[in-house]
Amino acid sequence: MDFAPYQSSPPENNRPFSPPRSNVASPRASLDNRRPYSPSNQQRGFTSPPPLQHPQPQRNWQPTLPGAAAGGYAAEGGAYVSEFDTSLGIRLDYEACLAYLALPPLGAIILLILERKSDFVRFHAWQSSLLFTVIFIIHLIFSWSTFLSWVIFLADLGLMGWLALRAYKDADTLDRFEVPIFGHIASRILDDE
Repeated sequence: MDFAPYQSSPPENNRPFSPPRSNVASPRASLDNRRPYSPSNQQRGFTSPPPLQHPQPQRNWQPTLPGAAAGGYAAEGGAYVSEFDTSLGIRLDYEACLAYLALPPLGAIILLILERKSDFVRFHAWQSSLLFTVIFIIHLIFSWSTFLSWVIFLADLGLMGWLALRAYKDADTLDRFEVPIFGHIASRILDDE
């Protein structure tokens, strides 16, 4: 049966063949002196089927700015694709601020679980969770001193407010303010996702 209409020949012609047996009885394939496992198309006399087309529906492109009445980058239903969309339906700048203001690092971790669309929000959630986890450990280390605990707590509140303000201001241009060590790690994690 041929279920793929783009193939010009029956599938048994394209089926990969097993390599011939060799006299070397090694359990490791790396020690075998065999020819490559994939048969050459030139030896069999056929070509591979054409590559599949992109499986996602293609979007319509009109050379105008998004949001204009006559066109833009529109999906099939007419809705505009925007990098400012979020999974939770909250404004991008408010959601990025929540990464720092909603009981970090717990609020940032919850935001990482719930937010799937916006890389800007996910970056700030990663940065917040990494930074404030280390600050939480510092709180635990200096919990024996009341004075140091209060100083660290006030510095923690100031840092939370300043980073939330930076995230709010940078949301218009989607610039990322990276805290020296943790911002770079957050960017690498986000790029690997």
